[in-house]
Amino acid sequence: MRPGTTPRPAPRRRLRLRRTCVAAGLVAASCLTTLHPAAAASAGGDRDLQRQLDQLVATPGGPPGAIVVLRDGHDRRVVRSGVGDVATGRSMRSDDHMRIASVAKAFSGAVALSLVDRHVLGLDDTLRKRLPQLPRAWGAVTLRELLNHTSGLPDYSADPDFLAIVTADPHHHFDSRRLLDFVADQPLNFRPGSRYQYSNSDNIAVALMAEAATRRTYESLLSELVYRPLALHDTSLPQDWRMPQPYIHGYDVVPPAPPEDISEALSASGVWASGGIVSTPNDLNRFVRGYAGGALYGPRVVRAQRTWIDGDSGPAGPGRNQAGLALFRYTTRCGVVLGHTGNFPGYTQFAAATPDGSRSITFSINTQINESKPELLSRLRTVEENFVCSLLRHDG
Repeated sequence: MRPGTTPRPAPRRRLRLRRTCVAAGLVAASCLTTLHPAAAASAGGDRDLQRQLDQLVATPGGPPGAIVVLRDGHDRRVVRSGVGDVATGRSMRSDDHMRIASVAKAFSGAVALSLVDRHVLGLDDTLRKRLPQLPRAWGAVTLRELLNHTSGLPDYSADPDFLAIVTADPHHHFDSRRLLDFVADQPLNFRPGSRYQYSNSDNIAVALMAEAATRRTYESLLSELVYRPLALHDTSLPQDWRMPQPYIHGYDVVPPAPPEDISEALSASGVWASGGIVSTPNDLNRFVRGYAGGALYGPRVVRAQRTWIDGDSGPAGPGRNQAGLALFRYTTRCGVVLGHTGNFPGYTQFAAATPDGSRSITFSINTQINESKPELLSRLRTVEENFVCSLLRHDG
């Protein structure tokens, strides 16, 4: 990985963890790149996708830019609109780095399920067994419940003390392995397994269980169990706030002020296994194709992972959302894809693939859109679904 640029001061205007403001988008140059001759046959459909992406970027509150990578076997298409850097006008590129936000939870799932496949961890292993130092009241929570967000663990990222530190010093370096300390005095929100509730604490605990079972760092497990087998060469889990060059800049957009660059506003140490990974559209597409397609572990674990319950990813993805183990099922009008979404100040992500891994999509924009902006999120989900339909070769 190439080193980051010279540090810039952390923006202080309107910065909020997980709920950055979004408002007016920019209308900028757009382009479609077709990277395989076979894609020429779908030129009409590509023009429609380009139009939709342009309209999303031009929507009030829309992102300064967007890039979508679609892969069908050896055919690869890249559709992009707007800019990845407002200051220079540089467009987004598929080898630019970006924060993948909560799609990082799929990476922690990949590590844990790979260890389950090797019989190093069990899905019914409890926090009491693997992490006895955590509160006794949490002891009955299992790895399975952490992975499908039915654990009941209180969300550390919503804790007032955690938020106060981030507000006072966005570059604060947290001990990532002590993030659950912020909620260690709190009981479970509900009986484990009794309901679904998305929580950033879950995947911190997943990573800690993986470390406890192997006596190795989570970062080294990512390298061995995920990066290496899937040939991810531009993916990393940083501990600071710097972004490696080149990167897609992330923005807080609140008119009438110009977009504010918040790419390096927050330290990744405060989200770690729950949302700290930096990758590229190319690497993320390669990851989701292998991960959703079951390439990292055997059929026994794949079947367990694909036991679905009702639950939206954060933010909701296209179509009907159902939760598996660190994986979501998106049932669109054109068919089913499996993957994960994510949002982080400056970035919103959707990555998915068909269940056999033969077709994949990554949809990346450079502002945060989530349930706090319901109209924008609804529009985003519609465009995502239309791209999924193109991927599945249904233009309806």
